Amino acid sequence: MEQKRAIVSVVGKDQVGIIAKVTTILAEETINILDISQTILQDFFTMMMIVDVTNYEDLEALQQKLSKLGEALGLTINVQLEDIFQAMHRV
Repeated sequence: MEQKRAIVSVVGKDQVGIIAKVTTILAEETINILDISQTILQDFFTMMMIVDVTNYEDLEALQQKLSKLGEALGLTINVQLEDIFQAMHRV
């Protein structure tokens, strides 16, 4: 079976616990993080993750959970299948 991957992006004002809270939701959904990058520019936090969603059926439900967390923390959190992400960012 071919691996299905998604991109999770997180953007917003830096604060304690962002990585822990986002990754906790992924762990609760049994979603493995394949790669992660995060940086802070002044007070601005950004994180990109590639996650394995091969056995995960409902990305919309995951997006809703992450959006709810994002609203509570004042962050923008998006989930997008890797194929769609690449197509949108192809030059």
